[in-house]
Amino acid sequence: MPLRVLLVQSDPHSAQTLARFFRERGDDVSVTAEVAQGITWLFAGQTDLLLLDLHFEGSEWLNLLRQARQATPPVKIILTNKYPDLQRELLASEHGIKVFLRQPYTQRWIESALQRVYEINEPDLQRKHNALLPRVRMPVRLKITLPYLLLALLFAMASAYVITQYLLESVQDRYLNQLIETGRQASDWLVREEDRLLSTERLLANSQGLAQAILAQDSEAVRGLVYPVGVTAGEEGLEIVDMQGITLLSMRHISAGGPADYLFSRGDRYFGQQPFSRGILLGQSDAVGDKFSGLVHADWGDYFYIGGPVYDEQNKVVGAVLVGKTLATLVRQAAQNTLSDITFYNFEGGALASTLFTDSAFVPLANDQLDKILANAADSSLTRSVAGAAAGYFEILGPWQARDRQSLGVLGAALPQNYLTRTSSALQSQIFVMVVCAILLVIGVGLILANLITRPLARLVLASSEVAQGNLEIKVDSTGNDEMSVLAYSFNYMVAGLQEGSVYRDLLGRTVSPEVRDQLRQTFTSGGLKLEGQEAVATVLMTDIREFTPLSEHTDPSTVLMWLNEYFGRLVPIVQAYGGVVNKFDGDAMLAFFGILPRRQSPKNGAYAACQAALEMLQVINQLNQERVARGDPPLITGIGINTGVVIAGGLGTSDRLHYTIIGDTVNTTQRLESLTRQMYTTSGIVMGHSTFAALAEFADQFSLESAGLHAVKGRSEQVLVYRLNLNAPVLAEKGA
Repeated sequence: MPLRVLLVQSDPHSAQTLARFFRERGDDVSVTAEVAQGITWLFAGQTDLLLLDLHFEGSEWLNLLRQARQATPPVKIILTNKYPDLQRELLASEHGIKVFLRQPYTQRWIESALQRVYEINEPDLQRKHNALLPRVRMPVRLKITLPYLLLALLFAMASAYVITQYLLESVQDRYLNQLIETGRQASDWLVREEDRLLSTERLLANSQGLAQAILAQDSEAVRGLVYPVGVTAGEEGLEIVDMQGITLLSMRHISAGGPADYLFSRGDRYFGQQPFSRGILLGQSDAVGDKFSGLVHADWGDYFYIGGPVYDEQNKVVGAVLVGKTLATLVRQAAQNTLSDITFYNFEGGALASTLFTDSAFVPLANDQLDKILANAADSSLTRSVAGAAAGYFEILGPWQARDRQSLGVLGAALPQNYLTRTSSALQSQIFVMVVCAILLVIGVGLILANLITRPLARLVLASSEVAQGNLEIKVDSTGNDEMSVLAYSFNYMVAGLQEGSVYRDLLGRTVSPEVRDQLRQTFTSGGLKLEGQEAVATVLMTDIREFTPLSEHTDPSTVLMWLNEYFGRLVPIVQAYGGVVNKFDGDAMLAFFGILPRRQSPKNGAYAACQAALEMLQVINQLNQERVARGDPPLITGIGINTGVVIAGGLGTSDRLHYTIIGDTVNTTQRLESLTRQMYTTSGIVMGHSTFAALAEFADQFSLESAGLHAVKGRSEQVLVYRLNLNAPVLAEKGA
């Protein structure tokens, strides 16, 4: 959106320069040299931005400033001045003015003033400034937090490992103990089942009339005695054997039938060949009695039998009673009573019966495992991991012995591994959650501590960035009692010193343009410019006001100072515009040079820029003299001398006070050439040495040059060929070429 800009300027040239800038931006510009007119326009409400000149006589400017601040607060104000006026600047600051724009009114400095008055953050300038800052590769926040995190992680991992190992070992110990207890329960249950079978055997063996029926070979009588007892006891197999080992009655339960459904047979000679039944018939006995047990692998199935003798009235063995149960039923009932999976193994490692394995998934015992288990049958046991039909299992193995200490094979009791896995998984999940919470807590504490440290640092970095961009109004909070508060206090003290020194630096640094000053700083920083004397080829330009000393003797000193400020205020911007450096002022004289700063130029370019600047200076001097005569002041007739040659450029002075200047015969000759203008001109004029004419080369055709012949100058033994540089030059090239 275009701005409505009001320019209240005492100098028409400055007003023209500023108006051109804002009109090129598309703004609506109003220009006046009358403070009263500016007040009228200001109160008309047609102003967004006011640029007020400080150099109005009297207090009119201050009156306008007060009314602008009180009556139209939204209006942004920039104060302009051609030369420093510390008293008026301080007075304006007391009225809240913070933005000052001083000559030269270049695009860069006008935009900088606008940026400050509107507090605009230009992305390009910000990116350019950020590009100058070193990249933060390891933030302080990370430096503080990372050690905490690493230590917490190491501690958590170590703790988790130790705790996990300890608890897993505890779980494994409990699991192993439970597995051992399950094996013991299985063995105890088998013993109790043997006792139950024995009770049935005793009941039958002591049945009245059984001995007589066996002697009489009366199967029907035997059946009448045995069948009720077998049905009542729920036995699966009952065998009544005579002394020849032939069954008088075989009663075997039908697996698919009811409790009383049995198959009956007689005449089977199978038991007459079995060692345990032959021992009964022979009347043998051992330490636990005359009862024996054994495994039978017959056509009718795999059975476990326990039996005892039948005595007649003379206490003579007349036969045997065998009570049996199938291994499938035995292993199933054992599993149900122990809440585990039970397996009976033979002496070759094969499975006799099992609730754990299917035929395809069976894992036989190895010979070394069998040897270890059976080597010391009373105390031996072994555990192994096996894959069952549904999951993984741990199995405890021990000898399978009957009550008569007879080894029948190996007994295995197995528990599923999912118990251990389920317990360890839950434990690991709990440990993982605890570790994560601990790490997050450490990170949180680290971030809080890091923020307490880095936030003041971040504010300092931001404030430093503002100071680097020229904002000396920035301050940081210095409350607290730690090192950061001391650092903030020191920063504020430094900025206060910069604010105080900025006025003096501005007063002492106006002899070169801001562009030249920046380039000079960069050149000096990079080592391209040194304060030690360096030899260089430069074009030197000197101006001097003719008969100024007698004129100043009869004039008030303050008026003389005002004349000189106005005079140099017109000339200095021209030198700067063409890339020259105003080296020094000596009363009414000015010394400038071209071709050294801000960067080295060829002698041709330096001479060309000096001649262009001299011609424009002559035009401005003639215009100024017309203005002076019109207001009743004497004209300032000026002589300008130009010479090119070798100079010595460097710091002149002491270690604590240096002035960068040039010295040499070229400078002296320039001063002598300037004095020749008194002889050659009655008005202001320009004299140039032959060395400059030679340096111009092909550029000489662009100027109106007139040879003035050879002239003797003070300090040189040979005469110098001199040229007049006239105003009617055909071409004036672009400034700064």
